[in-house]
Amino acid sequence: MYDIKIAPSLLASDFSRLGEEIRAVIAAGADMIHVDVMDGHFTPNLTIGPPVVAALRAHCTAPMDVHLMIENPEDYIEDFAEAGADIITFHAEAGPHPHRTIMHIKERGCRAGMVLNPGTPEDTLEYLAEFLDVVLVMTVNPGFGGQAFIPEMLRKIRNVRMMMGDRDVEVDGGIDDRTAGEVIRAGANVLVAGSYIFRHSSYAEAIKTLRVSSPDA
Repeated sequence: MYDIKIAPSLLASDFSRLGEEIRAVIAAGADMIHVDVMDGHFTPNLTIGPPVVAALRAHCTAPMDVHLMIENPEDYIEDFAEAGADIITFHAEAGPHPHRTIMHIKERGCRAGMVLNPGTPEDTLEYLAEFLDVVLVMTVNPGFGGQAFIPEMLRKIRNVRMMMGDRDVEVDGGIDDRTAGEVIRAGANVLVAGSYIFRHSSYAEAIKTLRVSSPDA
């Protein structure tokens, strides 16, 4: 069984007090901080860029997991690495040369990951999985928080786990006290959760509930 890591997604936090929110969820037991970067093109929303990530780095004592939901991510690897990203993930469809992008991320000293949208088959990883530190399986369509979990993605998580061995398999979208156990049983070990954590009355209780979701339940 893999150690379960919880990555609160800042997309659901109070943007007027991001530094405080980061410190609060880390104190509550978060293993990493998930930062969604959207460009209004690859996803129908705009969020933050490297200057904000750099500003947040000063508040973040946990690894910063930067999820690039942007076109041509290879053009921005340098900027986000310099801003303080520890992990950089990008979408399989977002650029023409994913292997080159993976290598660029690693050369900048960051862990490299690819992201699979709900409609993206895991076969996309066939010649790339051996180079990856993490695969992020989207269990909703990217662009907005608070969406409902797509149960058909459980089969994809199982297949990705077989491809990744003991490396990280991350899931993002609709993760709560009901779906956490399902994705853990399927093979996920990094759970991104936004609304469930940041709308909970106790960040610590929310994180603990996700972490201890029984794979045998």
